[in-house]
Amino acid sequence: MVTGSAAVVGAGALSAFTIDEPKEHINAALKGNINHSVSPWCYRPLTLDELCLVSKQIGIKGIDLCGPADWPTLQKHGMHSPMCNGAEINLTDGFNDPKFHATLQKNYANLIPQVAQNGYTNLICFSGSRRGKDDETGWRNCVEGLKPLVELAEKHKVVLCMELLNSKVDHKDYQCDRVEWGVELCKRLGSENFKLLYDIYHMQIMEGDIIRNIKTYHQYIAHYHTGGIPGRNEIDDTQELYYPAVMKAIVSTGFKGYVGQEFVPKNTDKIASLKAAIRICDV
Repeated sequence: MVTGSAAVVGAGALSAFTIDEPKEHINAALKGNINHSVSPWCYRPLTLDELCLVSKQIGIKGIDLCGPADWPTLQKHGMHSPMCNGAEINLTDGFNDPKFHATLQKNYANLIPQVAQNGYTNLICFSGSRRGKDDETGWRNCVEGLKPLVELAEKHKVVLCMELLNSKVDHKDYQCDRVEWGVELCKRLGSENFKLLYDIYHMQIMEGDIIRNIKTYHQYIAHYHTGGIPGRNEIDDTQELYYPAVMKAIVSTGFKGYVGQEFVPKNTDKIASLKAAIRICDV
């Protein structure tokens, strides 16, 4: 049996998902300057119930990338949903192409009130792939598609968050692939209810200069994701960024949102990797 984990997973997965420290010894030492969350897709085959149990023991307060079907589970465990999803089509068919506007506007108009009714704030969205569109065309199309939804988001106090993704390795041809592209879109929409999800892994691949960009553009950022570079694995000394310095930069901006762990553990003990990441980011 696994001490301190309440044996939250089946016997066949215990070797990959273990916690050896009682929960009262885990939460107490966190500094509290960072609100921690985690993305479920990185910890399969854990169910959402199991991930909530493990996360609470580590001191994580929220589970990212959950939609309406997941929220009752989060609420049962007293976990927040810091970055909601469920209105997007996919990562490639986004707001930069008018042929997707009708579907996206219907989806988001339906989900925005639900996000608010459940006490949440952030809802993810995507630019989509360029498909030959230059920057100006992409910005113009995004503004056209997003403007009525931003107005609805303002009414419900929801923030639409466009994720910055790399187009070099993981998401070829994605248009919102640089922080300045996303910031320009924020400026054109001109609303506090449209911001960016700054994925540190993706932006290190595309442009680096992470700390300066965080400090320069923090007012346009609603949420952060982590990931080791290269490979999107552990954020420890096996990768090229020093995450404590990045976290200190985030804290220095007065950021009160969430930092989501979105790395895929390579270590056999995946929960030990998650726990280590929380310690690294707990500045």
